[in-house]
Amino acid sequence: MYDFLIIGCGFAGSVLAERLADQGKKILIVDKRDHIGGNAYDYYNEEGIMIHKYGPHIFHTNSEEVFKYLSRFTEWRPYEHRVLASVDGQLVPIPINLTTINKLYGSNLSSSEVKEFLASKAEARKPVLTSEDVVINAVGKELYEKFFRGYTKKQWDLDPSDLDASVTARVPTRTNSDDRYFTDIFQAMPKNSYTEMFRKMLSHPNIHIMLNTNYKDIVDMIPHKKLIFTGPIDSYFDFRFGKLPYRSIDFRFETLDQHKYQTSGTINYPTSNLYTRITEFKHLTGQQHLKTAIVYEYPTGEGDPYYPIPRKENQEVYNQYKKLADETPDVYFTGRLGTYKYYNMDQVVAQSLALFRKISKENENDNQ
Repeated sequence: MYDFLIIGCGFAGSVLAERLADQGKKILIVDKRDHIGGNAYDYYNEEGIMIHKYGPHIFHTNSEEVFKYLSRFTEWRPYEHRVLASVDGQLVPIPINLTTINKLYGSNLSSSEVKEFLASKAEARKPVLTSEDVVINAVGKELYEKFFRGYTKKQWDLDPSDLDASVTARVPTRTNSDDRYFTDIFQAMPKNSYTEMFRKMLSHPNIHIMLNTNYKDIVDMIPHKKLIFTGPIDSYFDFRFGKLPYRSIDFRFETLDQHKYQTSGTINYPTSNLYTRITEFKHLTGQQHLKTAIVYEYPTGEGDPYYPIPRKENQEVYNQYKKLADETPDVYFTGRLGTYKYYNMDQVVAQSLALFRKISKENENDNQ
């Protein structure tokens, strides 16, 4: 008899498995893939280059609690991600900053002048409801067309005017020359790999792992008291209210017989090409190797569910599933797919730590 059957071996499931096992609970964690780590899984390819199987995963957080928790399972390599965008035949920093504007317009503006320049371009949108509104409200139509519209259309197969404001709100605009993609307090990569971090996290004697396993094949055969589900919530309920839409990515990897391919970890292609971006892994991992590995990302509507699509009508369908989930005893839903929310890795960890505290409290109450 297991205390918890956990479906999904990514951040959401693994954090809960480790925390509950540490409390003396017996855990079985199941994943349909042949590896632990979920979408953060990384490994050495045939040439011995460390790559991220499901695209670049760059860790960043403002949460000291999350960083300290993960630090139990890994040392860190400091890394600040920088992204360039291919616009008007030039490579310029994104998020848009002082350097971006000066390079694009051949100017030499100061911070305060860039602020005035962007204000002169901006077109007031009230209320700000869509992704288009967010950008045009901040930087105007011209920069919106150059940097955001094409990229967003490729990524989501929707015009930004049809997407929730939260999508482009994730990308700020800066008037200084800070060219880091993220400004979080903690920015680093696991020193030995994400997979190694997960191995340590799941190495507790109370945790048993089953890979290559569809939970539906075993859920009725393996006795357990409670279930934690980190897969798509609509699939758990057999799509009773219809399928929740997701975007997926077709990753195309290449190993190149050269030391380095590009000048930054990631280069975005907002208007040209069918792919959205190219990432070169050695920037992220700091690995020394004579060859290099890159990945092209082609967004698609088919394949593994990666990105919940933030639109009002999708949220309404999710709310029906959420109501059903709340009425289902002894089953907890968490993670990006379990709660249909576009979370970063650190947010998933924080969510799982919060759920752990909730479960612990329930256990205390049951034992009183």
